Amino acid sequence: MKETSSSLSIDPNSGFCNETKIYYSLRPHVPLPPESPPLSAASHALSLLHSSHLSPENTTALIDAATGHRLSYTEFIRRVKALSAHLLTTVGLSKGDTAFILSPTSLQIPILYFSLLSLGIVVSPANPASTKSEISHQIELSKPVIAFATSTTAAKLPSSFRHGTVLLDSPDFQSMMTTAASSLELDLDRVKVNQFDSAAILYSSGTTGRVKGVVLTHRNLISLIAGFHAALLETDEENRTQRVSLITMPLFHVFGLFMCVRSVALAETVVLMDRFEFEGMLRAIEAYKVAFMPVSPPLVVAMTKLEVVEKYDLSSLQWMGSGGSSLGKEVVEKFATRFPHVEIIQGYGLTESTGGAASMIGPDEAKRYGSVGRLAENLEAKIVDPATGEPMPPGQRGELWLRGPIIMRGYAGDDNATASTLDPEGWLKTGDLCYFDSDGFLFIVDRLKELIKYKAYQVPPAELEHLLLSHPEIADAAVIPYPDEDGGQIPMAFIVRKPGSKLTEAQVAPYKKIRRVAFINLIPKNPAGKILRRELVNRSLSAASAKL
Repeated sequence: MKETSSSLSIDPNSGFCNETKIYYSLRPHVPLPPESPPLSAASHALSLLHSSHLSPENTTALIDAATGHRLSYTEFIRRVKALSAHLLTTVGLSKGDTAFILSPTSLQIPILYFSLLSLGIVVSPANPASTKSEISHQIELSKPVIAFATSTTAAKLPSSFRHGTVLLDSPDFQSMMTTAASSLELDLDRVKVNQFDSAAILYSSGTTGRVKGVVLTHRNLISLIAGFHAALLETDEENRTQRVSLITMPLFHVFGLFMCVRSVALAETVVLMDRFEFEGMLRAIEAYKVAFMPVSPPLVVAMTKLEVVEKYDLSSLQWMGSGGSSLGKEVVEKFATRFPHVEIIQGYGLTESTGGAASMIGPDEAKRYGSVGRLAENLEAKIVDPATGEPMPPGQRGELWLRGPIIMRGYAGDDNATASTLDPEGWLKTGDLCYFDSDGFLFIVDRLKELIKYKAYQVPPAELEHLLLSHPEIADAAVIPYPDEDGGQIPMAFIVRKPGSKLTEAQVAPYKKIRRVAFINLIPKNPAGKILRRELVNRSLSAASAKL
């Protein structure tokens, strides 16, 4: 950070400084490890695990939701070390290499992540549902020397990797994780990972352009973990019971990756699902007494509306962390009525900010409906007028810029995209239209590129979606711009009806300025729950062309 906040006149309510036009975090400053000593994100997380009062031998690290198979932390660490030794000496991987990972969620993935990170090998996971063309582009960006896949995903990969492709569901990989390699583990001490070395290349969702490879460093992950661990220290550590978390996000997503690292640092038990299925999630919460679950906003809506929820005992659930987009007041209130014992912690983050940036803490902050919380510890922000480039005070809308230790290094193989997104002073231009209120709460209006230009107005699709979701017969909704001769663009809604609903276009069209309606069985979304508007725009234009 360029200025020391202690020497500035900062509004204690909003965090805004009139001198610098910067918003400073209202959270307590969290100290980070010194920058210069070698330290990988994996080593840092494991050191925090060992500092816990919980016994690794008696503490469960991972649970397979489908089979109930468990791994203790002792066994998890043993497998990480054995695999690391084999990758270093038998396979021949070196610090700085990149490993491409194409696999559904399994217990092997966190072990593989920790092994690669501890060796300074860049983790680059991709969506196993990606097409060969998409995978080819991702490989071109990250330039991996080895791939890890399964027998069902390997066919999508080329055969040109220097060290070939390792199948995670093969006896060979099982042997690499479980065969004693004590004579080899001495070599692991030679690997010195710099905190500013690349740790991961994650692929952005591509909702507003071609997929990019986001380069995160070990320092980025260490900084993110620090905030979670500092919050944990505020609890009664000696009397703390082990918390069980269910990861509903795929592990190739930034939230999946940081949940893996975070859970080890906090000595949590993680329940993993090989593929997401709503009722399977409910069964897992009941069976394993899940206390915490990171979710996407559509999942919160589903839990509020679907009757199948009543079949399961969800009394163990205490917190749900929702990110991707803000939840409307109606959704939060209906959820609270149905689940009064569950606290929804709304937050905001991007792949480019290691998945973090803002969040709510405690029930009082959770009542700030429509907000995603306050700026995370150690972060600075600006709200910049897109037209003038001027930084804006509280209450004024503009593009959110972020700066701090969790901000990415840049985009792999794309210097132009890096230069247009990261300015010379380290500010990340998020592309999100936002504002801070007078109490420092952040509100996300919408993506700048997704605003509907109707005559002289800019209409945020997200605001209309929140209103549509308050309709009792609407299960899900998405709003896109549709070409209009008079207005330039008009809002078009894609609607998913609740089962048994007879809702018609005539009933929805006048609702909250919606000018065009189409009914659909499923709203296309990425793994984080963000609406894939381009797919809907293409669908609407194709339908219009077919009628000509």
